[in-house]
Amino acid sequence: MSAYPLPYDTKDLSGRVALVTGASSGFGERFARVLAGQGAKVALAARRKDRLDALAAEIGPAALAVEMDATDTASLFAAVDAAQAAFGTVDILVNNAGVPDAQRAHKMSVELVDRVLGVNLRAPWLLAAEVAKRLIAAKQSGRIVNISSTAHYDYSGGGAALYAVTKTAIARMTEALAVEWAGYNINVNAIAPGMFVTEMASGMFERIGQQDQNVIRKRIPDPALLDSTLLYLVAHASEAVTGAVIRVDDGQSARVTLR
Repeated sequence: MSAYPLPYDTKDLSGRVALVTGASSGFGERFARVLAGQGAKVALAARRKDRLDALAAEIGPAALAVEMDATDTASLFAAVDAAQAAFGTVDILVNNAGVPDAQRAHKMSVELVDRVLGVNLRAPWLLAAEVAKRLIAAKQSGRIVNISSTAHYDYSGGGAALYAVTKTAIARMTEALAVEWAGYNINVNAIAPGMFVTEMASGMFERIGQQDQNVIRKRIPDPALLDSTLLYLVAHASEAVTGAVIRVDDGQSARVTLR
């Protein structure tokens, strides 16, 4: 008989410590609330400290606001330090912070190229490595969830080429680090969302217009529909899942409407 309960699907995160980047809005804010709601202690990391303070006050003692600049190496490591000092070793990392480019490749300034690469790829790599290093030293298992995008699978040429490249890099980083750290029981997975109702998406809609009538289900979904995927990937019950990139796009990739 199996030693596991039937079904083995607990989402209880009591005793876990999470670091969520980009937690001042959008997916990151939602992810932080969800993890805290399941019992985790959560370090909220982003540039906009005022928003983090407000969110931490809402969540309560289980949350810590940490000002972090994803383009600054010292700031990245300081965020991990702050989370560990407050709550203990981080065993859940959600690499959510990201910026769009919204420009065609040949029109991008070098400064914008550096910023997009820095926030979307360099920072997640450094944070993943730092968290893994501390987990290995502590002989603890852990979960790293990287936020990719459906831009990893498809880019239509609308002016976000570098964003798409970084999100493909995040997907490959996920697969590679999952192999590298499998022996340490550190699972690395990714979520690749489509269009959801977020601050970043709102900026895009201001530029190109509302898109709800251009997708098959005629809606732009709420970030709450990512909760179950996030919780699945960080829960103990997903211990055998590593190296996965899970596409969650509400069918937006569909090209044909059934009649």
